[in-house]
Amino acid sequence: MKMISVCIGLFLSIHIQAQHIALPEQYPQGHPRVLTTAEGKETVHQLIQKEAWAKDVFEKIKSRTDRYADREPEWLVSRLQMYWNSRAVDIFIKGEVFSHAGGEAAPVPTVRYTGTRAATSAYARPALEEVLPYMDDERGVFFHNKAKEGRPLEWVAPAETGRNIESINREIMAIARDAAFLWWFTGEQKYAALAREVFDTYMTGIYYRNVPIDLNNGHQQTLVGLASFEVIHEDILNELVPLYDFLYDDLSANKREKMPVYAAAFKKWADNIIDNGVPHNNWNLFQALYILNIGLVLEDDNQYTDGKGRQYYIDYVLNKNSIRQWSLPKLIDYGFDKQTGIWAECPGYSINVVADFCNFVDWFDRNLNYDILPQLPVLERAVSATPQYLFPNHNIVGFGDTHPGKLRTDIFHRMISNAQRYDKKEQEQKFTAMLKLFDPHAASGSQEKKNVRADITSFFTDKPLMLDPDTPAGKIEDYVSSTFWAPNVSWFVQRNGMSGRNSLMISLNGSEGNHMHANGISMELYGKGFPLAPDAGIGTGYFALDYAEYYGQFPSHNTVCVDGISSYPIMKSNHAFELLSCYPQPEIKEGIYRGVTYSDVYFREPETRADQTRLMSIVTTSPTTGYYVDVFRSRKEKGGDKMHDYFYHNLGQNMELTASDGRDLNLQPTEELAFAGAHLYAYSYIFDKKSTKTDKDVKATFTMRMPDGDDIYMNMWMKGEEGREVFSALSPMCEGLSRTPGMPYNVKEQPTLTYVARQTGEAWTRPFVSVFEPSSKNEPSGIASVSFFNAETKADDCAGICVENKNGRIDYIFSQGSHESTATYKQITATGTYALVGVEKNDDCVLFLGNGTQLKYKDITILSANSANLTLERKNGDWYIATSSPCTVTIGKKKYKVGITNYRLL
Repeated sequence: MKMISVCIGLFLSIHIQAQHIALPEQYPQGHPRVLTTAEGKETVHQLIQKEAWAKDVFEKIKSRTDRYADREPEWLVSRLQMYWNSRAVDIFIKGEVFSHAGGEAAPVPTVRYTGTRAATSAYARPALEEVLPYMDDERGVFFHNKAKEGRPLEWVAPAETGRNIESINREIMAIARDAAFLWWFTGEQKYAALAREVFDTYMTGIYYRNVPIDLNNGHQQTLVGLASFEVIHEDILNELVPLYDFLYDDLSANKREKMPVYAAAFKKWADNIIDNGVPHNNWNLFQALYILNIGLVLEDDNQYTDGKGRQYYIDYVLNKNSIRQWSLPKLIDYGFDKQTGIWAECPGYSINVVADFCNFVDWFDRNLNYDILPQLPVLERAVSATPQYLFPNHNIVGFGDTHPGKLRTDIFHRMISNAQRYDKKEQEQKFTAMLKLFDPHAASGSQEKKNVRADITSFFTDKPLMLDPDTPAGKIEDYVSSTFWAPNVSWFVQRNGMSGRNSLMISLNGSEGNHMHANGISMELYGKGFPLAPDAGIGTGYFALDYAEYYGQFPSHNTVCVDGISSYPIMKSNHAFELLSCYPQPEIKEGIYRGVTYSDVYFREPETRADQTRLMSIVTTSPTTGYYVDVFRSRKEKGGDKMHDYFYHNLGQNMELTASDGRDLNLQPTEELAFAGAHLYAYSYIFDKKSTKTDKDVKATFTMRMPDGDDIYMNMWMKGEEGREVFSALSPMCEGLSRTPGMPYNVKEQPTLTYVARQTGEAWTRPFVSVFEPSSKNEPSGIASVSFFNAETKADDCAGICVENKNGRIDYIFSQGSHESTATYKQITATGTYALVGVEKNDDCVLFLGNGTQLKYKDITILSANSANLTLERKNGDWYIATSSPCTVTIGKKKYKVGITNYRLL
């Protein structure tokens, strides 16, 4: 027993040591040291002399700062939002709203707290010229009322003003920061005087101010900052830190007795950021960056009686753990999947977190000349994995709280810069190829800076990268795979290529990780250059009613809602689906059959205790044609199913819903799909509803009108069932794509086309069985007809599809509720989850079996002792085989014993 304890202790010791990041041995002395160093003054001078953009930026900064520097400093100081009269030290809030200020009076004015956590408000802050000097009135603050004509200024309670109070202080501090820079660069004392008085007034006020107290004793108490309701929005530090850094020598000379006050105020800020916040997501990184920047402008630990200086705060970020501030290694272990490199948040946030980590690497490179990247080994994998988020149009997928857009390329810049600094050739070549692919402008070698923002940071941004001219741009196929599985965010991808026009892709997601929605097994479908079946986005915002009631809920997604009540907590969610089987295996690129991909996933819907599975497949019928298969099964564990609602949303302006043979369904207006009946509020967001009860197979055509006349269609065929009601409707606009440039219509003003199929009772033996095919006016549908069949043998859970293609190929598709189930139709027998037999006019054929043991077609048989993925293809007279388990293949009178093999000639 003693030996076991020793071994465990040794293991833990080694593990802890492995998690420790070594600190730099040397630190820069003197100031400035954040944006630049003393040597940087000559660099800025040369830029202004030689570069037109730099001269323009400098003149704009100087001109706007002179407006205030040419006045007495008191003018700008008096516009700070402070408790000038009450000098309150205690701030009281009620949840996300300011309540009041009080406590014993400080010896100096203290900093006024902002109004609310959310930025939205019916009141707008006044311009600086309109701000009342030394404003501290019992009536509140004097702001513009946006709801009244002429937007008059009037007194209003701070609790109604959003984040406008801190906005005024940030604007004033930005002017003071620029003045500090101008003093450092020019030596003119008027700039120092202005910056000094503003900084001293504010920082002394913060020194005496306490952390706000939540009267509700709620979660908000763990989030509050000194100036903002969220420690991740202590944005004024972005002005205060460089201001202090540039002005350090002047402050040391003219405010020497106050230097301990300033340091203590900065440390109070850093300590509160350590104490509050959220450790398990991107908040931790925002918090860490504030702490690092504060640490960088502080002096060495031995200069402070409490021992808390630069080394203390840098080490805290790297290696220390508290309940709400984790070290970088602990955060990495929690958030990154070491195998895939995917971060445990939705794509929009995940990519930003990867960028944040890259920025940390760059921060240490620039400020401490220290390479931290080798101590963060997962980061290189994470950067390399980001292209897996891409649809074939090179926009990212949209699940969760994501706004789809292009891939961030600054992450490649950071990796190249790090490689060049420390002479890592392989790393440089790898990420140079990626940068040239995803940012062709960077590959052109153009270093001209255009439309440069008039900000002091413009002088100190990264030097232009000199890319290796001998490294060619990578190919997109090098960075994506036919399937990709990220279990830490419950996300599975299928794609049959990366042609923006002709390729197909499925993005399937559950609800695991942060910034996720209640969506069950939700999908996005791609076609003809667009995510035609998109995720809806976040709505007005995280704190808005439409986010809580609609955008974050099942009915806004392409999924199935049970009994009208399926839901669970959104934002941080722990409701993943289970990947039962798929083909090909994730991230395998070679030796695969490329005509079929599929996935079969299982989800337990917690609200109704329902079992759900979704089988999805891409069937490629030619280099430019193909279609999707979707089989969604759903039933409650203990029966008593009322209904299962299949929701599908599509881009476009028009939807036509008919019987599959084109006959009118006689849809009638309806009040169904409503909150009435104790259903989700989300149902009430659906409007223009028409429906009919029918057991007929149906076809829906969604049309997106294009400016060039080549309209894009999504064609959907769905199998009819007894107890089925189908709806055409409109839903709120697709907010996720409302910011995406290049959309063919105003997405924000267009409601989302919505199809709903309601199955009364269970939907397991009567699943939702669909085929989807994108097409366009100039590239018509490749499908001649879609029909559905039942097994000829007893197989209640078999869904059969027959797809007749215009090129003469006929596909017979089997989907079954269990991989052990067997079904026969015509001359085909299949035992397994998924099977496809495709027959060409020239007698070429393909037999594909997913997670099964048997597939027979005429005189061809494939048998396996274990469930496997098997492909047998006849092409130009030759037979090809791929199998994940040993099998026996019989073709006519010939029998072959085949071991596990990639796709090859039989």
